[in-house]
Amino acid sequence: MNSQKKKLNIVFYASAVIIASLVLAGAFMPAAFAEVANTALQFTTHNFGWLYLGAIFIFAIFLIYLIFSKYGSIRLGGKNERPKYPLFTWIGMLFSAGFGVALVFYGIGEPMSHFFAPPFSDVEAQSTEAGRIAMGYSFFHYGISQWTVFGIVGLAMAYFQFKKGTDGMVSTTLSPIIGKGKHEKPTKRLVDILAIVATVLGVATSIGLGVMQINGGVTSTFGIAESPWTLIIIMAILTGLYLLSATTGLDKGIRWLSNFNLGAALVFMLFVFVTGPTVFILDTLIVGLGDYITNFISYSLRLSPYSGGEWVYDWTVFYWAWAIAWAPFVGAFVARVSRGRTIREFILGVMVAPPAIALLWIAVFGGTALHMDLFEGGTIAAAVNNDITSALFATLAGLPFTEIVSVFVLLLIFTFLITSADSAVFILSSMSTGGSLNPPIRIRIIWGVLMSGISLILLLASGLTGLQTASIIAALPFVIILLLMNFSIFKVIRADYKKEAVAKNPAAVKKETREKTQKTSKLKEDSASVS
Repeated sequence: MNSQKKKLNIVFYASAVIIASLVLAGAFMPAAFAEVANTALQFTTHNFGWLYLGAIFIFAIFLIYLIFSKYGSIRLGGKNERPKYPLFTWIGMLFSAGFGVALVFYGIGEPMSHFFAPPFSDVEAQSTEAGRIAMGYSFFHYGISQWTVFGIVGLAMAYFQFKKGTDGMVSTTLSPIIGKGKHEKPTKRLVDILAIVATVLGVATSIGLGVMQINGGVTSTFGIAESPWTLIIIMAILTGLYLLSATTGLDKGIRWLSNFNLGAALVFMLFVFVTGPTVFILDTLIVGLGDYITNFISYSLRLSPYSGGEWVYDWTVFYWAWAIAWAPFVGAFVARVSRGRTIREFILGVMVAPPAIALLWIAVFGGTALHMDLFEGGTIAAAVNNDITSALFATLAGLPFTEIVSVFVLLLIFTFLITSADSAVFILSSMSTGGSLNPPIRIRIIWGVLMSGISLILLLASGLTGLQTASIIAALPFVIILLLMNFSIFKVIRADYKKEAVAKNPAAVKKETREKTQKTSKLKEDSASVS
């Protein structure tokens, strides 16, 4: 028992000290902090962009394979276990934890940014072609690719935790690769520390984006001037609210807020769909889906070694790194709420439901903003280029009930932030206490304060660039862990499936193995005779 406590202390204290050190460095040396962060950002994106893109593509192929494979029927839990949460609640939890405020922030901001400055140099800015490409690329960034990262981590953690009865630690999912010996404990501790640091920085990015958008919304709606003090006040209120929610546990505050978030988001989306250019939105959705499917492989593997340019690094590499940094938290959370579902149900739920809502959201909001600029003489793209936090509120200005809806949106952003942050606090506390299902409240408070602290420091030191930097750098070591996790979970699932098959029908398995051996031998003989 003492050794277990010592292990937990090492993981908790080491990761907490790393985050606290970053907070202090940013607070007392903001200029130097921003300069070092920018240098690290340039080095990471230009030298490892290929790694982020390649890894995400591998994850997508693997998960799609599992859906159609014989392993899809394996249940994440006991044979007779069934899901704890109903479908709507489950999808709401996935959506709130995985996208949260990011979709509200970029739902209009991204397509209008691409419309103003297209991804390809030979496309005329703010043209109809630029609008179509902007929607297609936005669909790609919020489609299945981003969710493959959460799917890999969630599947691995759910399988080990509920199928094999282990703890809920990220390092446990690498046990088949790490093996036994003197190296096991320090290696696992290092993996867990990296997972916690990546999670804190990834979630801090989302919190920072949300606070920036609330700040912009408050200015737009109430005329309150933007200032560092406004950011600090918003962050303080947010921190108090999500710590209050986090201390109520998974089945109370987090569950209730997840249901509210999804319901409120759907109502808001329906309002814009009805009051906006409805037919244009539907046309945009269909064309965007076609462009997304058509360009999936080329966009997934697109870099610019011949022509140069920063666009892919600023957008696709950032998104994938951000998802990877989020992965320990979202994966652990998704695993926790997915007990009892089959592997096929899990992957389909993770890779279809949230992305489908996201694409519909982008079609509704991005399509409305595009229509305003293309056909109504709007200037939303220029406003977004000047300040991306103004995207949503600039669009709402062209719709009915602007002031009432703007206040509703501010509330929605707050609840999205609270849901993401309190879920992250719960998972971080669990990860730093050996996978505890009920981590101590004091640990939750510590992580909540540190997460807000690093988010605020990044905001005040270098704004949006600082937030992007944190995600991209934090994701670098963790992408290696994810690739190993991918191999580990497949190795374990295949071995377990074979054991269960042998237990059910040993004669049939022996026959299948014998036939495979004979076929392999015949192929070798044929190859030898040809040569």
